[in-house]
Amino acid sequence: MTTPHPHLTLPPAPPASSPSGRGPGNRRTMVAGAVAALVLLLVAGVAAGWWMTTRDEDTAPFAGRPRVTDAAAGLSYAIPEGWEHDGQQKLISAFTSSVTKKQTGGEGGSTVLAGRAGAVPQAALQRQAERAARSNAEFFYPDGSSEPEESRPTTVDGRPAHTVALKVSPGKPGTGTPGHLRLTLIAVDDSRSAFLLGVAQPGEPEESRELDKVMESAALGK
Repeated sequence: MTTPHPHLTLPPAPPASSPSGRGPGNRRTMVAGAVAALVLLLVAGVAAGWWMTTRDEDTAPFAGRPRVTDAAAGLSYAIPEGWEHDGQQKLISAFTSSVTKKQTGGEGGSTVLAGRAGAVPQAALQRQAERAARSNAEFFYPDGSSEPEESRPTTVDGRPAHTVALKVSPGKPGTGTPGHLRLTLIAVDDSRSAFLLGVAQPGEPEESRELDKVMESAALGK
């Protein structure tokens, strides 16, 4: 169980157990449901609902690939070749669906998690997205550090959103293999928002680009 961050308005939920059987001590292992810091945005207890679809006519990243359609979050996103979506994986209440890619040898990998959040005004999207990204970097890399790579407004199906990317390091600067964290927060309507959170370890260019494309494949209500 992770210690609550003092600046959060709600205490974080405990991380779920790792599908590989490892405990929460190895936080840099990509475990769906392990990112507790986003609870500051979340309405707990949302029932998850998802199914897989394809979008052959789409020109978005990974067009034609199967997709997770997350009814609880109100969005969908692609499942690239080599990634897995386990609909039976139990996530903490902060998250409603996920896809993962394991690294050869079982160390590291990539994960993208989706969830539903409370209302976030457009004017607050940047502040909330940057705050949540930093908090999750602290959770995944409690002894490490993070550096901003990108923070920009964007849209998802015409709705305002904000994307933040961080370079995250597992230890002191210059030690360990840096990872890549990206968070996109979407103002779905005046009553709710949704998010995608992605982490790749190691954050090499190929892994980072693939993770970013999964995030960019997001669509609302499809």
